[in-house]
Amino acid sequence: ILQLAEIFVGLGINKLRVTGGEPMVRRDLESLIKRLARIEGVEDLAMTTNAHFLRGRAKALKDAGLQRITISLDSLEAERFALLTGRNELKQVLDGIDAALEAGLAPVKVNSVVIRGINDDQAVNFAAFARDKGLHVRFVEFMPRDNGKVWRREMIVPGEEVRQKIQAVYPLEPVLSGNPSETARRWRFADGAPGEVGFINPVTQPFCGHCSRIRLTAVGMIRTCLFSTVEHNIKG
Repeated sequence: ILQLAEIFVGLGINKLRVTGGEPMVRRDLESLIKRLARIEGVEDLAMTTNAHFLRGRAKALKDAGLQRITISLDSLEAERFALLTGRNELKQVLDGIDAALEAGLAPVKVNSVVIRGINDDQAVNFAAFARDKGLHVRFVEFMPRDNGKVWRREMIVPGEEVRQKIQAVYPLEPVLSGNPSETARRWRFADGAPGEVGFINPVTQPFCGHCSRIRLTAVGMIRTCLFSTVEHNIKG
């Protein structure tokens, strides 16, 4: 990981994200973050996690050099959270979000995959959650990747539909970004409340033409796209 990160940064990449699977099952994660943060040229070091183990490690990760964190959370209701994850640990995840905020990781983002008939009625609650905590909540369209056995097109909730639901309760105004490769369409609350919402719409508004990401998998493969069927064996 370190060797390839150094090569990538030497070729002009300046943002690194540690993801998974779940990166916090790695016992030496803090050490890895510290070593990645030391690479000259790294301007942005982030991580994606389910936050189950964040309460005890958020400050150490921040001290090691982690700047930002994204937390995957598809429901704010305990029963549906358990249905989606197979674990009755919503309180633990919410506590992890608080730990990230207390540690000074900023911004703290929450990614919520919206599925029709499962959690699409929670958009306004997530917006209220963003306002209350000062979070950046991202609503992600349900993609067929890794969900081939359960994914159906009628389960997609277009990001624009979600935005209109929130707009009806909390008026929004767009946040203009100078980064053409940013995947989320961002909106702030018109009344000046903290936090923001964003919409990642890979199905109804594909952004492939602007994508500038490259991925190193846990087994040493390089993938240029989550949907790609082609991998390059760098480890070998």
